[in-house]
Amino acid sequence: MATSKPLHKFHIPVMGLAYTIDSPIRVAQYGISSVISIIDDELVEKMNAFYSKKFDLPYKEISKKAHDYRAERITSYLNLVDTVVKDKFTKFKTELTESKVALEHFMATLPNSSDFKAGLSHLMQEGAALKDSVKHYLESHLKPGEIDVNIMTKVDKDNFNKSEQLPTEFNDAHASLRGFANSNLSSSVVLSAGMNPRLYSYFEKFKDFFPDENGQLKKKIILKVSDYRSAIIQGKFLAKKGLWVSEYRIESGLNCGGHAFATEGFLLGPILEEFKTKKNELIQDTHHVLKKGLELKELEVPSEPLELKITVQGGVGTSEEQAFLLENYKVDSVGWGTPFLLVPEATSVDQETRNLLAKAKEKDLYLSGISPLGVPFNTIKGTTNAYYKQQRIDNNKAGSSCPKRLLALSKAFGAEGICTASKKYQDIKLQELEEKKDSLTSKIYNNAKAKITEKACLCVGLANASYLENDIDIKGQEQGVVICPGPNLAYFDKEVSLFEMIKHINGTSSVLPSYNRPNMFVKELKMYVDYLKNEIQTMSDELTLKQVKKWNAFKSNLFNGIAYYQDLFMSFTTEDYKNIYKEFQYYKTELDAVIIPEYVKV
Repeated sequence: MATSKPLHKFHIPVMGLAYTIDSPIRVAQYGISSVISIIDDELVEKMNAFYSKKFDLPYKEISKKAHDYRAERITSYLNLVDTVVKDKFTKFKTELTESKVALEHFMATLPNSSDFKAGLSHLMQEGAALKDSVKHYLESHLKPGEIDVNIMTKVDKDNFNKSEQLPTEFNDAHASLRGFANSNLSSSVVLSAGMNPRLYSYFEKFKDFFPDENGQLKKKIILKVSDYRSAIIQGKFLAKKGLWVSEYRIESGLNCGGHAFATEGFLLGPILEEFKTKKNELIQDTHHVLKKGLELKELEVPSEPLELKITVQGGVGTSEEQAFLLENYKVDSVGWGTPFLLVPEATSVDQETRNLLAKAKEKDLYLSGISPLGVPFNTIKGTTNAYYKQQRIDNNKAGSSCPKRLLALSKAFGAEGICTASKKYQDIKLQELEEKKDSLTSKIYNNAKAKITEKACLCVGLANASYLENDIDIKGQEQGVVICPGPNLAYFDKEVSLFEMIKHINGTSSVLPSYNRPNMFVKELKMYVDYLKNEIQTMSDELTLKQVKKWNAFKSNLFNGIAYYQDLFMSFTTEDYKNIYKEFQYYKTELDAVIIPEYVKV
């Protein structure tokens, strides 16, 4: 029986709708865990058809006429991924058994600290009969990477059959969860974008999320969180229902890809420090609540707390940064997202977009307002989506046809919801603005117009890359590709192979160019200082006491974070760490110069 210890100390987080849609098929056989977004059932269905044909597997189309088509599509695709991964893993083990060259190549991808690597090296040094001994060792110790899935909890709109609202379990996120729960997978669902009590309660419907008589979970829950307080609140909420959170996945608020959920000025290092300090408290407190929850349900109650992992992601770009996170904060794994967008063997990106990514510099990556969710969104200048969107604006046809409606969450014009990127919504808002034009300055008018029309159709734009890469027909209005790298992309400048990227992560070689790249903690601080400046500069005319208090708390938390880092890095004597210390001092001066306006009661 394979051990549960993962081969690698890194994982590939979810990226967009399409970018990791098939990553397990590409990399799981090598022991690399990755995450599939399962919210877009149309993309899932098309990928199911594509891979069924590619691997000569039976395929039966699930049309929208099926009663539970969304969940059924997701279950079917996940079962296909599971089948393909198991088959590729079996073939890979056979290759390693029969080819010394393949075995040595694979061992070169493993970190030198790997117990698995040490065991294999020992076997080879002993000169044992290679085939039999390696085969037995691989069967005992090697396992594929996890096929995890992601559900963005906010993407959970009500659905309708004609004008009749369907029951809650047919909401988008609910149906996605059911699709995963009914699949053959034994893996985890990553919940991101905050707490959704209604969705969390729905987990109780599926026995695979509860521990069995051996204290084992067939399906696990991972929460993506930005601070300890959020983790303990959500963890206890689920524990009361008898549900255990197996991993807290901490992500930088701003130094990440896609949607950026800024904290109140809390920086990644201090957040990780709190998790490290309070991990045992978190385990014991939630275990105590879990026991009561399971007893009330008359279910098996584990005598000992279940396994709990702490992982981190957001802006990591060097083996030294990964090693620091693993050693200093005792995290279990480090997420590498954005750099893998430049690895064709790992992610699904069309060639034109991948070329754009490789050429990107700091000035090309920015925190935008294009998301219909109203949350800042990290993206890149020059996408094909931006081109087509601007064409429609120039032709007075702003907005998207909105074919998928996954983000039709605004109830401004009716219970069925509408997306703020849709033409229907933007036509109404632009007309309302036009009626007020005479009372507005040209600057205010133009800013308001730009704010309405900048929203992009993420449902289509974040899925198109897979269609383009795999020559799958794209129907409907031209939307091009939206891609959502983190700012870290600026320091990677070329396509690289999977083998090269793994060696980079492990520190045996580097894929980075020679010019300076800021430390991930310094980069995050800069982003937070810039974020505060921008918030103040773009404030509304009506300044409130609440807003001033919020900015002051934000600034104070940043100062506390800088003090933490300076204290942390003061003891390091290498030149690199001395420079990091100086950079924190520089941004401390920058922050000190940020003037927060005073509130004057009228």
